[in-house]
Amino acid sequence: MRTPEPTVVKKTAVSALVGAEIVSVFGTRMTYLALPWFVLVTTGSPGKMSLVLAAEIAPMALLGIPSGMLVERLGSRNTMLIADFARAPILASIPLLHAAGMLSFGLLLGIVALLGCFMPPYFASQRTILPELVGEDERLMSQGNSLIEGGSAFAALIGPATAGMLIPFIGASNVLYVDAATYLVAFLLVLAFVPRRKRVESHARPLAGVRFLLGDKLLGPLAAVVVGFGLVMPGIAAGLPVYAFDAFDGNARIAGLFYAALGAGALVGSLLAVVAVRRVAPLRLSAFAMLAFAVPLWVLPFLPPWPVVFAALFGAMLCTPLINGPLIAVLTSRTPDGLRAMTITAVISLNTLAAPLGFLVAGQVLEHWGVVPLFTAVVAGVTWMAIAYGAIVLRNRDVDAPIADQLAA
Repeated sequence: MRTPEPTVVKKTAVSALVGAEIVSVFGTRMTYLALPWFVLVTTGSPGKMSLVLAAEIAPMALLGIPSGMLVERLGSRNTMLIADFARAPILASIPLLHAAGMLSFGLLLGIVALLGCFMPPYFASQRTILPELVGEDERLMSQGNSLIEGGSAFAALIGPATAGMLIPFIGASNVLYVDAATYLVAFLLVLAFVPRRKRVESHARPLAGVRFLLGDKLLGPLAAVVVGFGLVMPGIAAGLPVYAFDAFDGNARIAGLFYAALGAGALVGSLLAVVAVRRVAPLRLSAFAMLAFAVPLWVLPFLPPWPVVFAALFGAMLCTPLINGPLIAVLTSRTPDGLRAMTITAVISLNTLAAPLGFLVAGQVLEHWGVVPLFTAVVAGVTWMAIAYGAIVLRNRDVDAPIADQLAA
C-alpha cells in the first residue's frame, strides 16, 4: 500500500483544523447571541447579561497561565479533543436545566464559568499544533493562522444570522443545543484527520511564559497593549445586543445582522491576509491594520441606522485577520518550542485578564447612562491602543523584515 505523501497529510490535517474551527465557531457564535439574549429576555437586566459574559471570561484570565502547563503535558491534539468532548454536555445542560425549571441565575453563572475554563488551552493548542503540521516557516504559519481565522470568520458570519432567525421560532435556550452538537463534530474531525505528533518535552515552570514575555523587548510591550484591548473591547460585545434590543424593538434579526457583519468582515479580511502576509512585513501589516480597525468604529456613538452600523462593523472586522494572523505567527516564531504553549496561554490570559472588569464596567455604564457613553469610551480606548501598538512596532522595526526577505536571506 502506498504511504500518503507528507504534504497531503499536512494539507488534510490543516483542513481538518479549519473544518473543526468552522463547525465549533458556528455553534459558539450562535450562543454568542443566544445566551445574552436569553438573559435579557428572562431577566430584562443588561447588568446581569454582562455578569454572564464576565463569568465566561474570568476563568480564561485566571486559569490561562496554568493551562499552558496542561497543554505541554497532554500535547496539543489531546488537549483539543478533551476540550471539545467535555464542553458538549456542559453546554447542553443549560437548556436541559432551564426546561426542568432548575436553572437559577447563580447556577447559570457557574456553568458558563466552567465552559470558559476550556478556552485558553484549546486556543493555545490550535496555534501550537500548527508548527507541528507545517514546520517553522513563518510564512506558512501566518497563512495557516489566517486560514483558521478565515474559518472562524465564515462561521461567525453565518452563526449569529442563523441564531437571529431561529430565536423567534425555537427560543434562545434551544439554540444552545446546536452549539453543544458542534463540539462533538469538531471532536470527530480532529480525532479522525489530525495525526498524532511526538510531544516536545519541556521542564519549564508555570510562569516561564510570562517571564519570557517580560524579557522580550518586542513581545512584552505588545502584551501590555493586548491587556488594554482586553479592557475596552468587551464594551462592544455588551453594547451591541442592548442597542439592538432597545433601539429596534427587541428584534433578534437585527442583532444577528450586527454579529454577521463581524463575521463577514473577518472572512473577507482573512482572504486578504493570506496574500498580504507574503508581501508585507508581519508586524508592519498588523500595525496599519490596527489603526484602520479603529476608524469605522467612530460612527457607533452617533447611533446611526442599522445599515451604517453593519458597514462600520464590517469595515473594522475586515482588519482583524490582518492583525491576528501575522501577530500570532511572530509570537510563535520568536518563542522557543518548549515555551510556546505557556507563552500563548500567557498572552490569552493577559488579553482576558481585564475583560471581566471590562464587562462589569460596561454593564454599569449601560444600566446608568446607556450605550452612547459606552460606545464613545470604547472607540476612544481602541484608538489609543492602536496608536500605542504602532509606536511599539515603529520602535522595533529592525526585527520586522518582510517574509520574502527572510526567505531570500
